[in-house]
Amino acid sequence: IRRHLFKEFSSTSSTAAVGTVTSRVTRNGDAIMKKDLINHEDLAADRGMIDDIFDETYREKEGPKPPLRYVWRNIILMSLLHLGALFALTLIPSAKIQTLAWAVLCFLVSALGITAGSHRLWSHRSYKATLPLRIFLTIANSMAFQNDIYEWVRDHRVHHKFSETDADPHNAMRGFFFSHIGWLLVRKHPDVIEKGQKLDLSDIKADKVVMFQRRYYKPSVVLLCFTLPAVVPWYFWDESIVISFFIPVILRYAIGLNATWLVNSAAHMFGNRPYDQNINPRENPLVSLGAIGEGFHNYHHTFPYDYSTSEFGWRFNLTTAFIDLMCLLGLASDRKKVSKEVILARKLRTGDGSHKSG
Repeated sequence: IRRHLFKEFSSTSSTAAVGTVTSRVTRNGDAIMKKDLINHEDLAADRGMIDDIFDETYREKEGPKPPLRYVWRNIILMSLLHLGALFALTLIPSAKIQTLAWAVLCFLVSALGITAGSHRLWSHRSYKATLPLRIFLTIANSMAFQNDIYEWVRDHRVHHKFSETDADPHNAMRGFFFSHIGWLLVRKHPDVIEKGQKLDLSDIKADKVVMFQRRYYKPSVVLLCFTLPAVVPWYFWDESIVISFFIPVILRYAIGLNATWLVNSAAHMFGNRPYDQNINPRENPLVSLGAIGEGFHNYHHTFPYDYSTSEFGWRFNLTTAFIDLMCLLGLASDRKKVSKEVILARKLRTGDGSHKSG
């Protein structure tokens, strides 16, 4: 076994480019494969967790799949939400410009609660945040209403550890509709529940801000997702209560959900795979635009510990710009960034070759 360590630090030492490359030869049937792998143990020790690294030892159970069990409450609520969003579209010409701007602001804040918060900070521990920033991201997360941080992290770590298997909550192998919204309309596969219960979530349980949100999640959602976005336009600039509710609340919420879901569906099916052609997740710039930076999905599943989820910095990646700003203001630190040498080595080894024309 040969190891080459690539470690670079920025001048401020708040960003570390990390990665240990291990060369390993394995036999798969009659084929011999040589893999240069990042030493995940080194990075895991730095982040304090390894449960977002793909588990190659998992095997799906033999026999028939469990029958689908529909969650009719979710089916009805999601149907009503999307019907309400369609109605909200007809109200846009009648809305005041301040209301439309407010709806966009609510979308961006709530999106950051998912992307910079439950995803990059809590799920992957790819950077560190001070207490004020964690409180802001928790508030933004409740505004997004996509399950509390603890539950979001649990499901997302299971998704990475068992991606595209029965233990993946939104397994893209079950089709676009299932990975987009269908997974929320049926009961979870037993393997999802079983593997989720075995994850080490001690880091999340130790975060008092996260556990406070979990304890008061329902009232926080009522206040931050539904009440506050509707009251502001109605109270401050006399917008009609109907428009105040349907555009900054219903339409904004529906768009936010679908932007997140497209990462699970479209970004697992459409796009190129310059880093690892052996996995389903793809690079999808359109998804990145809608999900403020989360569409560089082939990169993200190859290097889940990179705070930027991309090698291209701020390009189509508002979340990375936000985290960098927080570091500049002293509210965040210790951003994890994979070194350029490791990225290039991985492209040459397992990529689909598309990086040469990119």
